[in-house]
Amino acid sequence: MTRSVRRTLRTTGAGAAALLALSACSSAGDASSTSGSSASGDAPKKISGTVTVFAAASLKESFTTLGKDFEKAHPGTRVTFSFGGSDSLAAGITGGAPTDVFAAASAKTMSIVTDAGDTAGAPATFVRNTLEIATLPGNPDGISSLNDLTKPGLKVVLCDRTVPCGAAAQKSLDAAGLKLTPVSYEQDVKSALTKVELKEADAAVVYKTDVKSAGDKVEGVEFPESADAVNDYPITLLKDAPNAAAAKEFIAYVQSAEGQKVLTSAGFLNP
Repeated sequence: MTRSVRRTLRTTGAGAAALLALSACSSAGDASSTSGSSASGDAPKKISGTVTVFAAASLKESFTTLGKDFEKAHPGTRVTFSFGGSDSLAAGITGGAPTDVFAAASAKTMSIVTDAGDTAGAPATFVRNTLEIATLPGNPDGISSLNDLTKPGLKVVLCDRTVPCGAAAQKSLDAAGLKLTPVSYEQDVKSALTKVELKEADAAVVYKTDVKSAGDKVEGVEFPESADAVNDYPITLLKDAPNAAAAKEFIAYVQSAEGQKVLTSAGFLNP
């Protein structure tokens, strides 16, 4: 074989190798592109739209803050709330009110919804709450215990026993062996607190978080029997949620470190 022929063969072989390498790179690039497209397709879709939340009245301040933070983190979303007594909210949900998320102030009221088959999964406890006595600013009646609420002439307000704050108050009274006849039973904790804020009552048994949110409008008095009536707060996605994708993200945010920080700063206890 002549030198020129060997040179020609080497050149031809190198060219073929280069073409094979180029073809391999092209195939790899196509595969990478296809893989990237598939990964992008599998990625969670950007959430948007309105998330409707039914939440216990005691969550009003903290959930309002969480809702605004969630909207900032997810442009294009809007969180709307209905706050009230957990039993009334549960009745609304089982009655067909279009709702994405339910956050109750007790496992008992949450069971109204779960027993009706209206939840998309098992509710999870996300915070706990304890009771406190709310008195007029400066505590002019010198209330220092649950027993002091039985003083003659003292106007005391309780939540209705059908709502979590009322059931917890009754449990505390039972633990102390006390009988108390309030001037009124209120349908949610905010209504009970408002009676004291407006000086229509001398004291009310409410949640510690509500005393804190009221600032200098009331004064809080702790009592040991509250340890016998700590309420767990469960949250759940509802079965027929109109915006399930965004609702799941909101629930996750409530349970996140950032969400828990907002809740504990409001006086709630970690679950």
